Amino acid sequence: MTDTTPAPETETGLKDTFVSGYLLYLLAAASEAASAQFHARVREEGLRVPEWRVLACLHDRDGAMVTRLAQFALIEQSRLTKIIAQMEDRGLVTRRGDPEDRRRTRVYLSPEGRALAEALVIEARRHEADLLNILAGSDGARIKQALRALIDRLAPAETLDA
Repeated sequence: MTDTTPAPETETGLKDTFVSGYLLYLLAAASEAASAQFHARVREEGLRVPEWRVLACLHDRDGAMVTRLAQFALIEQSRLTKIIAQMEDRGLVTRRGDPEDRRRTRVYLSPEGRALAEALVIEARRHEADLLNILAGSDGARIKQALRALIDRLAPAETLDA
């Protein structure tokens, strides 16, 4: 016999169902909700979210190879190549051959791209601090540690040697 008792609602208004408790849904929904405000700020600067990811990655590691940028920016490499070309046309990045292997291309921030990346990274850090303040006690640090552990266990080895 099937239970027809309505499932109780959670604080977000979702019924207590498979989806509302499913880890992958929770990760994606939390990311979407947490990113929404900051991504609006990114768009105010005339950037698309993938472009912001490229700037943030280059802020950490200027001169990254396209393959490495694709891994950290979470963008498929052929799509990233087009995005980089558009960013180069707008004066945010430059592409140069790798001095050790001319077959490889490295991407660098232009002075304009560096200034924009630095300003947005400062804002991103503030936004992250605001998000962590929502969480009680050391929950934020524990969540970050748990997510890193999950990534370490699930990500291919070549993406971990950043």
